[in-house]
Amino acid sequence: MSLKSIVRELKEMKEGMGNISKRGEGRAGHSRVASQTQWPNSWHRPNQSQEEIEQTGTWAHLPPELLFDIVQRVEDSEVAWPERRNVVACAAVCRSWRCATKEAVKTLQQCARFTFPVSLKQPAPRDHPIQCFVRRDRATSTFRLYLGLSPSLHGENDKLLMAARKVRRATGTDFVISLASDDFSRNSNTYVGKLRSNFLGTKFTIFDSQPPSDAVLPPASRITRNRINSKQVSPRLPAGNYEIATIAYELNMLRTRGPRRMHCTMHHIPLSSLQADGTAPTPTNMVHGENPLEEQFTSMNLSQGKGTTIHAPDANNTGEPLVLKNKAPRWHEQLQCWCLNFRGRVTVASVKNFQLVAAPGAADQPTEVPPAELEKVILQFGKIGKDIFTMDYRYPLSAFQAFAICLTSFDTKPACE
Repeated sequence: MSLKSIVRELKEMKEGMGNISKRGEGRAGHSRVASQTQWPNSWHRPNQSQEEIEQTGTWAHLPPELLFDIVQRVEDSEVAWPERRNVVACAAVCRSWRCATKEAVKTLQQCARFTFPVSLKQPAPRDHPIQCFVRRDRATSTFRLYLGLSPSLHGENDKLLMAARKVRRATGTDFVISLASDDFSRNSNTYVGKLRSNFLGTKFTIFDSQPPSDAVLPPASRITRNRINSKQVSPRLPAGNYEIATIAYELNMLRTRGPRRMHCTMHHIPLSSLQADGTAPTPTNMVHGENPLEEQFTSMNLSQGKGTTIHAPDANNTGEPLVLKNKAPRWHEQLQCWCLNFRGRVTVASVKNFQLVAAPGAADQPTEVPPAELEKVILQFGKIGKDIFTMDYRYPLSAFQAFAICLTSFDTKPACE
């Protein structure tokens, strides 16, 4: 069989028309691949255990060199969604294909391409920002993050990255972030993390559903244990909430004019990551149940609908954390407003518009970060239409971190206006 025929049959398999397995096993393998490739606008996929993916048929026994060459060609040719589903389809064939696909697919920082959900928690490229937009649904209090320069006419081809739902509470506001726009349960495998505010809406905390890549699990005695009718939650579900960042808005009790002022402290991203040879934490696995720390959580019980908050210290990050601050705007006398150069990405004046740059390190902890890096806009957010906003972010932030920071703009802040 020629290489061209193999690729052709792979695409037929994606459309649910091919038969790639032996008799008696082909139906299970065929239905599995079809069900995992019919979700162009969402990361959500049916729950399946690793045991269900078996080595069957001649496709599983291709020579490693040929298999890697096939996957590499698909990876190089399909550079954007929805065509990039073909790369995900390769990983859904069987175990050998999945391993080859993981080897061929690079991190987001290296290739600037979204492939698997773990890309949402990987740092963006250094050279150029990743451009996204956010749709707000006032009726359901949901916010959807899409990949792309601007929304399409009907939204059918927009690639959904994440969604968040705003939940008001007596002591503050929660934004639950999920991979799916219709499932915001904290006990779901689509749960990504959450954003929580204080009563005044001046301080926010970002929680991740999984520990940072270099975090050390605290002793079991420090973990709060809860009971649910003496019934243990499945270890495949999110084990807890890890505090990764805090956002603080400065009070404006005197009602002085000017934009909102905010500071974001990224606890697990060192300021030294902005150096030429600096690195930011880059997770390589986001699948619940494949976490290397999972065995340490198997005895943990969670309260119903809530995760256990764990303050995981860093093992390797001993330097000063990265702090982001507002880029100072300038006052335009003719327009009588504060202005920032969004390079055409923001077209409507709004108090929610902002640009964040890195703040210099403390005097007692000097770093060798070039001044040019401190002037680069790491995250910018602004309004372009009714309930439509643009979000552009770059290294060392991830899409999840950038989206959570932008969600803070949608909460009511009577003490900051």
